[in-house]
This record gives sequence, structure tokens and C-alpha cells, in this order.
Amino acid sequence: MATSETPAKATTLPKSVFGVDVPNHELVKLAYDAYLANGRLASATTKTRGEVSGGGKKPWKQKGTGRARFGSTRNPIWRHGGIVFGPRGNENYSKKLSKTSKRVAVRQALTLANEAKKVVVKDIKTTGKTSEVAKFLRDNKFERRVLVVVDEKTPEILRASRNIQEIKLVRATYLNVFDILNADTIVLSNAAVKAVEAWLTAPVKKEEA
Repeated sequence: MATSETPAKATTLPKSVFGVDVPNHELVKLAYDAYLANGRLASATTKTRGEVSGGGKKPWKQKGTGRARFGSTRNPIWRHGGIVFGPRGNENYSKKLSKTSKRVAVRQALTLANEAKKVVVKDIKTTGKTSEVAKFLRDNKFERRVLVVVDEKTPEILRASRNIQEIKLVRATYLNVFDILNADTIVLSNAAVKAVEAWLTAPVKKEEA
């Protein structure tokens, strides 16, 4: 087993990222909802009265029957008729959040995770064998929904973790509120801690805001 572990210490986690003030959860929720909305596909479609098959013949004559006049059985108020104002498959559900707000939300989410004692700093060194990472999880009693944050996705760590269902591997600069809040344990390498700090504390350029 080729693993090297470093015990998690409060001093290894910069307060500028893992100890910020969280006055409320409003921004975290906005970032969470935006992540889900931006991944939503407009796959639902409905047919209008002009697209539903049938209905070409007038159901009864215009006058003399005592019934309401209708020109087609595919009228939206009829059963099997067209749908009014239904989804057309071209809806845009995305929500925009500025980069500054996203970074603040990630810092707040990491702070909440750290307060819940879900953040662990450990280096995982592997030769690319799945058994090595599986043993790492067992030895540390990481049983479900483990978010592993690395500074770089090496071929070895990718190969060793891709067949383990409990693990989600992510680069430090691709952290998001959704993954942080849904993880039971967040394992950061020492290099990832520095990368996260550099990313989240760097000033946002005006054109990126």
C-alpha cells in the first residue's frame, strides 16, 4: 500500500477559506440552485393543436345541434387535444451568478463543512491500483460520498479511483457548492489546500466578475 497520510490540523486550513463568516445560507443556496439549474436539460416537449395528429374533420356542423361550435377535435380543451403554453424543448433554465459570488459561496460552504468536521487533509499516493485507494478508504473509515480534492488529476489517481462508487474526484479549482454540501467527507491533499486558497483568495478580474 503506497499511501502517505498527514493528520488534519486546524492550522493547516487557512481561515480565509475554511473559517469565513457565514451570516446566513442565502448565497450558498443561490449557488446550489444555480449549479442544478445550469445542468438542467430542456428535454420535455409538448405538441400544440397544429402538431397533434387527427382533428382534420369538423366534429359536427356549425349550427343546429344545440352544442357548442367546434372546428377540430384537437382543440386544447378537448381530451387528446393540443397543449397550450407547454414546454417546447428550447427553454433556458440557467441562472447566472458572478464569479465573485461563486467564490464567496464556495468559501462559505467549505467553512460549514469544516465546522461540521467533514474536512480532512490527507495525501493519497497510489501507483494506479484501485485496491490501494479502497484500502485507504477502509483504513480511515470513509464509507460513503467521499469528495477527493487534488491539485492535479494524475493518470494514477484517475485510474485508481474511477471504479470506486463512493469517491468523486475533483480538481481544486473546480470545487463547487453542490459537491461540498453533498459530501460526507472532503479529503484534500496538502497541495490542494494551497491551490484552493490561491484560487479563492485571488482577486477577480473586472472582465470576469
